[in-house]
Parts: sequence; structure tokens; C-alpha cells
Amino acid sequence: MRKSIFFAAAAFLICILMMPTGCTDKKPKPVDTLAADSLIADTTGSDSTQDIIEATPMPKAADELFDDFVFNFAANRKLQRKRIVFPLKVYRNGKLEKEIPETKWKMEHFFMRQQYYTLIFDNMRQMEVVKDTTIDHVVIEKIFFRKKLVQQFLFNRIDGQWKMTSMNYKPLYQNKNADFLRFYDHFSRDSAFQVASMASEVQFTAPDPNDDFSNINGVMMPQQWPDFKPGLIPKNVIYNIIYGQKYAESNRKIFVIRGIANGLEIELSFRRYGKQWKLVKFNS
Repeated sequence: MRKSIFFAAAAFLICILMMPTGCTDKKPKPVDTLAADSLIADTTGSDSTQDIIEATPMPKAADELFDDFVFNFAANRKLQRKRIVFPLKVYRNGKLEKEIPETKWKMEHFFMRQQYYTLIFDNMRQMEVVKDTTIDHVVIEKIFFRKKLVQQFLFNRIDGQWKMTSMNYKPLYQNKNADFLRFYDHFSRDSAFQVASMASEVQFTAPDPNDDFSNINGVMMPQQWPDFKPGLIPKNVIYNIIYGQKYAESNRKIFVIRGIANGLEIELSFRRYGKQWKLVKFNS
């Protein structure tokens, strides 16, 4: 993903301000809270640091790629208010529930609190959409496993500028990835279930413990999972960004975990055999 120095710096500042572990690849404590519509207090750090971030203008080129825009949007309170269509319409199950005026808006940091975000794809071809500068509609999904709820933030590019135009709440079972998400919820919490959800042979790529600049490739058996599993299997709350990829009743899911300003990148590939999902490959 293409990010300028500003995005990395902003991500680092947000992590330092809001995370006790800073921007490392240590797993932060999950936060299972509803965001945005006045349910979370604005816990941005010192006013002086926020002033520095707000004084840094977003490059015009950032509107070309959604990833570049959203990192600015999540870090810069002033920019965020400018790029929301107020009063912001909030829908529940497709019906208008309320409208949030600008005076009631609370800063939304999205995945910056977690130090990582996740992506779900049906195939490798869909992964290329992340770099597509022609898309004009993106949805960020905040998935609450415990509440069985999905909060959607809808963005549209209007007159060349990305803006958040509405929010929507839907039950998890209505999500296009509902079957996989039900499986992943169990997978993320249960180490024994993880082993039971391995293919008979799992291909993997992992850092070489003897060489910081090399990887090792191989095949592991299910019983070897505890020794090879990636250090972060997010649970409770995850984010998924829909760049326009059209989900289908696919028997394959690629689950990507990307860190913010820490170089973390994990890719888990699952296949469904009958009614059971199996991990067939992972890169970390």
C-alpha cells in the first residue's frame, strides 16, 4: 500500500497517543465499542500534538487513492469534519434512524486504535482493487463479533474529493461474508479449533529465525500450528474495507492483516470443504 511519510507519521502519533504499547507488533487489548455516533469519547492526545496534525495539509494527490485519504481522515480532526456530509445520516437495517449534526460528531479513528486493519478477499485478483484510483465508492466495515453487528461507514468521491456520506448498522448474519465470519470468530478465539481447522498440509512462509532479512518456506502439519502460527490473530472486533470487490458464495477467502507503521503483514488463505473452512496457506 502506498503511504507518504505523513501517513506513517500520523499513524505513529495516533498510536503513541492512544496505545500503551505504542506502534509495535504487540497485540493490543481488543476494544469492543461502538464508534462515531456519540458512543465513544474523543480521546485524542494533547491539543498541541493535534494542532500539529491539523496544521499539516493533506496532499491533493491523497484523494486519488482511498488508502492515502483514509489515513489522513483518521488522524486529522479538522479534515475529518470537513470531509463528512453533515447532518450525517445513520441507517439501521436500511431505514433512516437519525441524523448527526456536526456539533455532535465525535472523532472517529477507525483501526488506528488497534494498530492494524483487516481485509477480506475471495481471490488474489480482487486484491488488486486496493490500488485502483478509479473507484469512487468504498465501505469500511467495523465487525463486532460479540454483538453480532456490522457498522458500515460509507464513502463516496464527490467532485474529486473523498467524503463520508452515511453510516449503516446491519446484523452480522446479513453480511456477504457471514458464513466465513462466523467461522473466523470461532477460529480467532479457540486454539484447539484452529488446529482442527487446518488442512492436512498447510503451506507457509515465515521469517527465518536465523536471518532477519530472509524467509523460510515449507509445509506444516496441523499439530505444528502452535509453533508456526502468526503472532496476531485478531478477535472480538475487526475492520474490513470494501473497495468495490463483489463478494460471492465463494469457497475461498483470503484474510489479510496489515499493521500501521510497524511493517506487520499476515495473509491467511482459507478454503471451504463442504461446510467446513480449512486454513490451507499463510504468509507472515
